[in-house]
Amino acid sequence: MIGKTFQGLTLSALGMGAMRLPTVEGSDGKIDEKAAGEMVAYAMEQGINYYDTAWGYHDGQSELVMGKLLHDYPRESFCLATKFPGYDLSNMGKVREIFERQLEKCQTEYFDFYLFHNVCEMNVDAYLDPSYGIYDYLMEQKQAGRIRHLGFSAHGSVEVMERFLKAYGKDMEFCQIQLNYLDWSFQDAKSKLELLKGHGIPVWVMEPLRGGRLASLAEKEENKLKALRPGEEIPAWAFRFLQSIPEVTMILSGMSNMEQLKKNIATFQEEKPLNAQEMDALLGIAAQMLEKKTLPCTACRYCTSHCPKELDIPSLLALYNEHCFTEGGFIAPMALMAVAEDKRPGACVGCRSCEAVCPQQIKISEAMSDFSGRLKG
Repeated sequence: MIGKTFQGLTLSALGMGAMRLPTVEGSDGKIDEKAAGEMVAYAMEQGINYYDTAWGYHDGQSELVMGKLLHDYPRESFCLATKFPGYDLSNMGKVREIFERQLEKCQTEYFDFYLFHNVCEMNVDAYLDPSYGIYDYLMEQKQAGRIRHLGFSAHGSVEVMERFLKAYGKDMEFCQIQLNYLDWSFQDAKSKLELLKGHGIPVWVMEPLRGGRLASLAEKEENKLKALRPGEEIPAWAFRFLQSIPEVTMILSGMSNMEQLKKNIATFQEEKPLNAQEMDALLGIAAQMLEKKTLPCTACRYCTSHCPKELDIPSLLALYNEHCFTEGGFIAPMALMAVAEDKRPGACVGCRSCEAVCPQQIKISEAMSDFSGRLKG
């Protein structure tokens, strides 16, 4: 297992995410503890020393199970990460209560890594509101040694991350973002990476395979990659992409079974970054994947000056593309929570004034209607 250096620590380059542990009867809240235990044992044996859980994973059961499983190993043999659940605004006033409970659930006296969870449009104002005392309390825990390293995860825009970093950046030691060769452009992960690089903050990666979407490709796409690296498995390409980015320190993968774990560990026995030709081929495949499933909005903003409802059409189309490509998910609904009701997709009156000036000839009114329907469904 290759490793990465972080503040004097040697971390396994691959970390085990505990959001997609094996379950019983397909129920997310019923973790198969025996299977999960066998996976943790194999991971420890093979050199994985970073384990990432969270308050809400597996309906609240992930912290309990990981705490139980890891309790069998010497505390200094692994790093444990969890997060304050700010994705739920009702938690904002409960930081002390939740943190103390997390220590109990995880059967530990301290967390090696602790994060502000999911900084985004919906919760950034609350995270920055000093009346909740979240930042102050977590800094106190760090000073007390109950948090060794403090950071944040983000699904929000670059602008949201900039606001958070302006307030707390001097105390953030790492940041976890959704980064893969598809989201390099699709979610503007490249700009997020550059922002963190500018602040000198190491990058932790979540969703390297985009929820499994990059674990297999169309036959034509797979053949193109196999011609470049005949012996490389398709999922490994996603990891090699990340190994090509110097700022990436930790790559987390939520593995659901032993087969996935073994294959990923095999990939991380060596570092094989992509050359220029391979990088171009991979990003070209990502562009083709997006072209097939997303609307070609270039954010020229001609449409906005013709909208009687003053909707931010390019931003809404970007969220629509995300929602369609992912076939649902939480990102678009979460972002829209920060948008006024009369500025959401359902506010479109279908006048088509925007379509008359759209250089890409996008049927915007139909997209807004479909988006609204998908959100209600």
